[in-house]
Amino acid sequence: MSRVPTKKVLTHVRIDEGIEEQLQQRPFSWGIIARLYAYSKPYAVKRNWLLLFLFCRALQLPLLTWYIAEIISGPIAHGDYPGVIRGALLFLLLAFLTELVYYFRIRYALEFAEGVIHDMRRDLYAHLLRMPMDYYSKTKLGRLISRLTADIEAIRVGVQDVLFISIVQGGQMVLSSLMMIYFQWKLFLIVLCMAPVMFLLNRHFQKVIGDRVRSAMESWSHITATIAESVGGMKVTQSFVRQEENADLFDDMIRRHAHYNVGIAQASGAMVPILEFNTQFFIAALLVTGGWMTLTPEPTMNIGELIQFFFLANLFFNPISVLANQYQQGLSAMAGAERLFHVLDTPPRWEDRAGARTDEVLTGRVEFQDVSFGYDPQKPVLHGVSFVAEPGQTVALVGHTGSGKTSIINLAAKFYLPDSGRILLDGVDLNDITSECLHRQMGIVLQQNFLFTGTVLENIRFARPEASLEEVREAARSLDCLEMIESLPSGFDTPVGERGSSLSIGQRQLVCFVRALLARPRIVILDEATSSVDALTEERLQKALEKLLEGRTAFVIAHRLSTIRNADVVLVLDHGRIIERGTHRELLTLGGTYAHMYRKFVSAL
Repeated sequence: MSRVPTKKVLTHVRIDEGIEEQLQQRPFSWGIIARLYAYSKPYAVKRNWLLLFLFCRALQLPLLTWYIAEIISGPIAHGDYPGVIRGALLFLLLAFLTELVYYFRIRYALEFAEGVIHDMRRDLYAHLLRMPMDYYSKTKLGRLISRLTADIEAIRVGVQDVLFISIVQGGQMVLSSLMMIYFQWKLFLIVLCMAPVMFLLNRHFQKVIGDRVRSAMESWSHITATIAESVGGMKVTQSFVRQEENADLFDDMIRRHAHYNVGIAQASGAMVPILEFNTQFFIAALLVTGGWMTLTPEPTMNIGELIQFFFLANLFFNPISVLANQYQQGLSAMAGAERLFHVLDTPPRWEDRAGARTDEVLTGRVEFQDVSFGYDPQKPVLHGVSFVAEPGQTVALVGHTGSGKTSIINLAAKFYLPDSGRILLDGVDLNDITSECLHRQMGIVLQQNFLFTGTVLENIRFARPEASLEEVREAARSLDCLEMIESLPSGFDTPVGERGSSLSIGQRQLVCFVRALLARPRIVILDEATSSVDALTEERLQKALEKLLEGRTAFVIAHRLSTIRNADVVLVLDHGRIIERGTHRELLTLGGTYAHMYRKFVSAL
């Protein structure tokens, strides 16, 4: 079977461009940290208690270590067995208090992080609901899923573990340093020599690991997008026997992702041993210096003090490897936060005007005045379109694929705004009516309608959740669908499955008709609404559709010209312009493009 290397190259280019865009960001940004901190404000009480527990935890660990050394250099060194018992009991009490603080530290950290992550997910989802249709036409589903899942989970780890563990470990290092300075400041100078070495090592690995973490997270975003796209298009993949080629492309993507992960592991694997070796080197230096200070004819410290200092030194060095591991997770959290805030900072291409009407009751008069529009402003698809749909009229849109039919209904539904010209609803500019107000008075049935996971009843009630069962039944009866729905295994309580997979295409379409009628719309849009039903079912629906459209302004797109014979106005489009308009009979008499299309349709029967 042949390969398609060109597509592999294009796939790599898309991945690399996304990654390069991410690598322009810095590993750590105080601006992002400040925004993350802002999410903690609603949980300030819990956050402050948590910080208190962190302070206690950072204080308790060095004190426990110091107290062990005190017992060794005191009662044990002097053979005071009762003193050892008393010291052990006091140590157990201190240890119990330490673990009690640790319990609340863990509990509050989990609760605090869950609250912050909940608010982030809520804000991100609310932001996505505000975005207009053009955003979703340009953004891969898998990337948005990655933001809501992988990126936010990385932030959770950062808030829940990295921040608080780093505070405890860092506080432990600071306190143990102060205690070492107090007990033996000369010996502490050796420990202090580690500072420039640790700084340089950290700076090097910060750059290496940071770049690789960002690359890995971006490549994972592409993998998620590819999986979502592949599952949705599995029928097409199998129909054209593309399994092997697609598997090769996916294999290449996960190899690249694995390469980034291995790179992270290699850098982290090198970082921890190097840090630990430096730690051991300085401990060896402490042994030599401390031994000399203890064994000289005039010792400046005794064995007990040396043991105590080594305990504190270990308490200082031990957090280094922990902080190194937390650093890697912190980079992942920072990268996830950058990507999440990038989505949140992406403004909608347009929003409802301030002061737009929210309670306008529409009669259904729609007027296009010299409207031009393009999904890409540089490539217009509509040119100077003008027409009027009076209340109760049915306007049929006819034309070849790409002529601009769907663009007109997208503008009428305010999914997009025109680049020039105006659209008036009952004489009011479309921009002066909120999208919510318009959509609550509009019913839309598309060629490929979407059903949500749930029951038939829940999907029908989607537009009017408050509708009673009898109202739903009456809507179905009006469209002559009641018998069909009740014949389903559980009637209205039948689960539709994911995207309506448990229903036939025709059944899904009928459910969407009932949903549109239940909404009591003033404006109805039918985009190839009967193309998914057979001829017998379509004929059965004609009378029902007449009831649905009665007294309502309707825009109908159909390739089956039989469904638009009774339209009040037929608009014939070609390359984004209206080239003919009139009734079905008038256009047949005219003998133009519509008449030619109709003759071809009739001859095909």
